[in-house]
Amino acid sequence: MTNSPLFYQAGPALPNVSHGQGVYLWDENGKQYLDGCAGAIVCSLGHGRTDIRDAMTAQLDRVAFTYRTQFENPPAVALATKLVELTGGALEKVFFVSSGSEAVESALKLARQYFVARGESQRKRFVSLRPSYHGSTLGALGLTGYQPLEAPFDDITPASIKVPGPDFYRRSERDLGEHVRQILDETRARIEAEGGDQIIAVAVEPVGGASTGARMVNKQYLEGLRSLCDEFGCLLIFDEVLTGVARTGAWFAYQHWGVVPDILTTAKGLGAGYYPVGAMLAREHIVEAVMASGGFQHGHTYAGNPLACATGLAVLEAIERESLLDNVAARGEQLQAGLKQLQARYPWIGDVRGLGLLWGVELVADAERKTPFPASANLFSRVTALAKEEGLLIYPRRTLNGLEGDHFLISPPLTIAADEVDVLLERLGHALERLDREVNA
Repeated sequence: MTNSPLFYQAGPALPNVSHGQGVYLWDENGKQYLDGCAGAIVCSLGHGRTDIRDAMTAQLDRVAFTYRTQFENPPAVALATKLVELTGGALEKVFFVSSGSEAVESALKLARQYFVARGESQRKRFVSLRPSYHGSTLGALGLTGYQPLEAPFDDITPASIKVPGPDFYRRSERDLGEHVRQILDETRARIEAEGGDQIIAVAVEPVGGASTGARMVNKQYLEGLRSLCDEFGCLLIFDEVLTGVARTGAWFAYQHWGVVPDILTTAKGLGAGYYPVGAMLAREHIVEAVMASGGFQHGHTYAGNPLACATGLAVLEAIERESLLDNVAARGEQLQAGLKQLQARYPWIGDVRGLGLLWGVELVADAERKTPFPASANLFSRVTALAKEEGLLIYPRRTLNGLEGDHFLISPPLTIAADEVDVLLERLGHALERLDREVNA
């Protein structure tokens, strides 16, 4: 323990940050770091943006905060209108929050209240994947499938029904279709065992985040979930807290496959690290039923405050103005190619997977059998420390339910330039070369 009054999670002492500009951060000793994970996949526009600062100060000069039951405010209306537009009008209603966990909690409560309003209060269960991550508040933690995070709170969380998701890395290309059918069949069986009329919603990340290292799904799987939800009369929730707002090369990841959810959550990149803001988007008929029953019995003090929404609106405008969806596509291809070259060099890099500027690298002890390193080796932590020594920030986790397996995410700001991707790959290569010497020692 340090002498600081702050405490978060266990770990080594951290350097004090000094300042940031673009894709780089500096500590107080003058060491430079390339932000290869956008903080916690948050700082999608990089650091030190004067346009975002100017939008925030302009709003501060008018009013920083108003409460949602006392005033409507133009930034909230404008941001909500823009988010609906970005879904192509598929999700017509918006509820603002301050974080991803709050967005997921809001989705759970809206979905439950919708069925209460319809006279289906027997619906009390959610379905989600193991592994997965949906947040740290108790409701969101109940959806999460990541054993170390769940264990201390098992007996006080409203646990969801956990089903497996696709794991394409451990399946050959020729049997992916059968693999997805088996996963969907197991999901159906679990729903039927519980009783289809007991299910409120199925909640999934369209592309895996921290808990799975950007594990992918496909159109067959998402269409299958959509069909199951329609058959059993429950809702489909997409958690895009991490994947939303251009991270994968589309405004929302689900748009790559054209399968529309009933409720969507997003946060992280919406405020781009400049101010906390998140949102829940929902189909209009869900909201109408809830509002007709007396209103949504939920809220947060800072929900939809003017400063947060002005920041989010400025972020979306910057993404459009700078054609960052195009940059994500181009730099994503460059990053993928570089990561694949590193994979070819080191046999213990088992998989490189992802979309846009969200890439996961999974490390394995045996590439042929795809078996993980012993958990005691803590390779996910070691590679992160080596990368930091080389001036690169990456985002690590354990792949297999949080208990074993090692992966890290590469998810730099959407503004990253081609030469900066080269720097990222060079620094990562140095870290992996050092790790290789340790692995083979």
